[in-house]
Amino acid sequence: MIKIILSSAALSAMLSVILGAFAAHGLKSRLSEALLNTFQTGVQYQMYHSLALILVVLLYRQMPHSILLYSAGFMFAGIVLFSGSLYLLALTQIKWFGPITPLGGICFIIGWALLTIAALKGAN
Repeated sequence: MIKIILSSAALSAMLSVILGAFAAHGLKSRLSEALLNTFQTGVQYQMYHSLALILVVLLYRQMPHSILLYSAGFMFAGIVLFSGSLYLLALTQIKWFGPITPLGGICFIIGWALLTIAALKGAN
């Protein structure tokens, strides 16, 4: 499971770099500034949480608590829901993608909360 989380995190980080470059070079002339900022917010949060997933893997190797696996799952769900909905909103301008974004934010919050709990349980 840890190899899957780590490889998914690395792939997600790589994808965020690709999408960031795509936005900067391929979408700059096609999207309004507001929509481009929306897309870039998705890229930033995807990268932050991809790095957080790598952190969770490193922590799991030091203190193998199952809570960390749940933390990783919520962070990954957050990437899909939060960043994915922002990408789709910016590219399609279909407004109903907007209400999906806060669900991803909630997943991020739960992921960080679970990481906090695991850290407190593992603290000496």
